[in-house]
Amino acid sequence: MTKYIVQYGVMRLLGVFSHADLAFRYGDQVIVRTPRGQEVGVVRCEAEPEITAKLDKGFVEDRIVRAMTKTDEADRQKLQQRERGHLERCKRIIQEMEVVMDLVRVEHIFGGERIILYYTAEGRVDFRELVKVLTAELQTRIEMRQVSIREGLRLYPCLGDCGREPCCCSFLRDTPTVTIKMAKLQRVTLDPAKISGHCGRLKCCLRYEHDNYVRQPSEPQPERSS
Repeated sequence: MTKYIVQYGVMRLLGVFSHADLAFRYGDQVIVRTPRGQEVGVVRCEAEPEITAKLDKGFVEDRIVRAMTKTDEADRQKLQQRERGHLERCKRIIQEMEVVMDLVRVEHIFGGERIILYYTAEGRVDFRELVKVLTAELQTRIEMRQVSIREGLRLYPCLGDCGREPCCCSFLRDTPTVTIKMAKLQRVTLDPAKISGHCGRLKCCLRYEHDNYVRQPSEPQPERSS
């Protein structure tokens, strides 16, 4: 039985999934079973030992229910439309209840098991009463998940200054630590508008070349644009 790395969920989670009979290729869309319920996933590659060793600890390992069908695709599109409507409804309720949080995204689990609300906040939020109200409003189990500013960017479709999808929205699994010292070492223009990403934080790409600059002997270099 071949095992596959499958990406699923709006946070682009990775897990190892298998099917007793069917074989899959890169890019195939499938329905998988996760602890959250049945979800839509995309096959990325076969789960070779050297690849699974790089996955986050505690990754999901379960089964592929089936290859995605036209009916599944139609159902997913309906859910996505409902997500947009529910986002506005939830924001209105949060504002009325004066809960201090910024709701970023609403995710419907494909199998209907729950709705996940992603939000940012300065600290811990007591949302117990909010969950009761939202559960009654949406008639579904509600799960709240707090995300960082950088993580929240993964939930927005956008393009970076390079013209490509931001790294945190495509391949980055963990958000790297980036400091203004790294920008100074690389002698980039210290204009906040140029060295900040859509999230308002320093661009993750400043981290990529940092080690090379640290290893190089210190010598004057011309300032370059970010």
